[in-house]
Amino acid sequence: MALQGINLPLAFTGQEAIWQKVFLDYNITSQDLNDFFGGPAFLAWARMGNLHAWGGPLSQNWLNIQLALQKQILSRMQEVGMTPVLPSFSGNVPAALKKIFPSANITRLGDWNTVNGDPRWCCTFLLAPSDPLFIEIGEAFIRKQIEEYGDITNIYNCDTFNENTPPTDDPTYISSLGSAVYKAMSKADNNAVWLMQGWLFYSDSKYWKPPQMEALLHSVPRGKMIVLDLFADVKPIWKSSSQFYGTPYIWCMLHNFGGNIEMYGVLDAVASGPIDARTSENSTMVGVGMCMEGIEHNPVVYELMSEMAFRGDNFQLQGWLKSYSHRRYGKVNDQIEAAWDILYHTIYNCTDGIADHNTDYIVEFPDWDPSGKTGTDISGTDSSSQNRMQKLAGFQLNRRFLFFEKSSSLPKPHLWYSTEDVIKALKLFIDAGKELSGSLTYRYDLVDLSRQSLSKLANQVYLDAISAFRREDSKALSLHSQKFLQLIKDIDRLLAADDNFLLGTWLESAKNLAMNSDEKKQYEWNARTQVTMWFDNTKYNQSQLHDYANKFWSGLLEAYYLPRASMYFKLLSKSLEEKMDFKLEEWRKEWIAYSNKWQESTELYPVKAQGDALAISTALFEKYFS
Repeated sequence: MALQGINLPLAFTGQEAIWQKVFLDYNITSQDLNDFFGGPAFLAWARMGNLHAWGGPLSQNWLNIQLALQKQILSRMQEVGMTPVLPSFSGNVPAALKKIFPSANITRLGDWNTVNGDPRWCCTFLLAPSDPLFIEIGEAFIRKQIEEYGDITNIYNCDTFNENTPPTDDPTYISSLGSAVYKAMSKADNNAVWLMQGWLFYSDSKYWKPPQMEALLHSVPRGKMIVLDLFADVKPIWKSSSQFYGTPYIWCMLHNFGGNIEMYGVLDAVASGPIDARTSENSTMVGVGMCMEGIEHNPVVYELMSEMAFRGDNFQLQGWLKSYSHRRYGKVNDQIEAAWDILYHTIYNCTDGIADHNTDYIVEFPDWDPSGKTGTDISGTDSSSQNRMQKLAGFQLNRRFLFFEKSSSLPKPHLWYSTEDVIKALKLFIDAGKELSGSLTYRYDLVDLSRQSLSKLANQVYLDAISAFRREDSKALSLHSQKFLQLIKDIDRLLAADDNFLLGTWLESAKNLAMNSDEKKQYEWNARTQVTMWFDNTKYNQSQLHDYANKFWSGLLEAYYLPRASMYFKLLSKSLEEKMDFKLEEWRKEWIAYSNKWQESTELYPVKAQGDALAISTALFEKYFS
């Protein structure tokens, strides 16, 4: 991070140990906190007040080790000249506080993406900013951090109502909330600056109109707040908010949701957006940032973004890409340069305003009944068919997938480029293999581009299978469904040839944190669940966030996505054979039971690549695209 010029990193590790120490002073026990802290793979959402207890509890070992790790992280940040951003108090409190302080103004927030409003995980408790206890607890938390870490920063993050709507839209209330958050910081550190993500201004734009935005942004002294324009690469707020009403802000690239492995980018926006913002009239921009939900994919996007703090007006992106490919592979290669020119104009040139969340059918299998015999084309928009399909599927349109395409009768993967052009780029990549196959970065990009091309082909094969089902053509259904299942197997074998696409690495890293067998089991369950079902489910309903963090990883395709698709296609074939309606609930029951069992299981997966990536990629190109 330091070598990329990053000087203001979030430092959130270990905060649960600080909260334990603070809440202990308010007679809240470790047992009480078991219902408050989320599990290791779900801490971000527990910290934001979206959920509680899911994936927990956190053991004392976890709390102690994470606090020790945080101290190492902070020490290293200081060594390399960074200013850490520490967390602060947003009002999110344990349920037990209500019993200890019965007169405190504590309310429950609404449901956040549970299947049926399950109070075990949903509807967190919020201490009102008007309550004197709010500033008291907020101050205590900052002081406890200073006691543990020393006086190492003046920048504190707090995100109020992230994907939760405030109880009133009264600007006076919002102003008092912001004022209380800042007062809690500044009482402990009189030089405190509040760093706040501006995601809520986009995700809940119906609520955050100019009066509400201005009330929050002006609730603290001028210069004591910095806003992250979190999604400026696609939906910049600075343009429509009078530059955040005079509040300093950082131009941020969000880029991905769920850390999905999907080749996607808006390179032109990344290359021009920060420059346009900085040179605009009355600009209040003070920096650039990255706030992705996951990393370790699309290296070109992050390489470019990290340079934008240092780039001026006459930046030539295409020249930069040539230089990038030379640096990345260690050699100048004409085929690779030509391939990157195609990728720049296709995969990395998404201009439709839809931020990508990978919903390829392999990794997010459609939860729907395709039996509708209205004569409507699969991609058609006949409203009666659409409504019927959505009812049959039990679609949850309030999911966190903000970019869900609702015009179709089934979830339709986002596609913004010509797949034919990208297949040409893949051929150029393969042809460059004679010269570049010794490069690890070349092999990674080759596997990723091959995977991308094959997964888009699989989307069409799925649609062909559904068309065959609707025509009651059992032979064609069998042919297309078998091809879809074979594609999953082939992609799994391809991914197995590169260390960066292995499920085993993820699971072993989680287990290696454990100090005993109980922790090992819990940490593995957290790791398996986050990348699959994600949140709670019932017998017949998948989690609303299922596949949110889907991954194209070897092991995950063969053991998880393949059985799911196989069960579905078997039931489709059975429906045609028996001339019966498709039994959606039967499939859901079978599939969800399998998913729950897989999340609880402990089978091992490879942590080292197997196979020759170039040979496998070449063979699959011949098989599917020649």
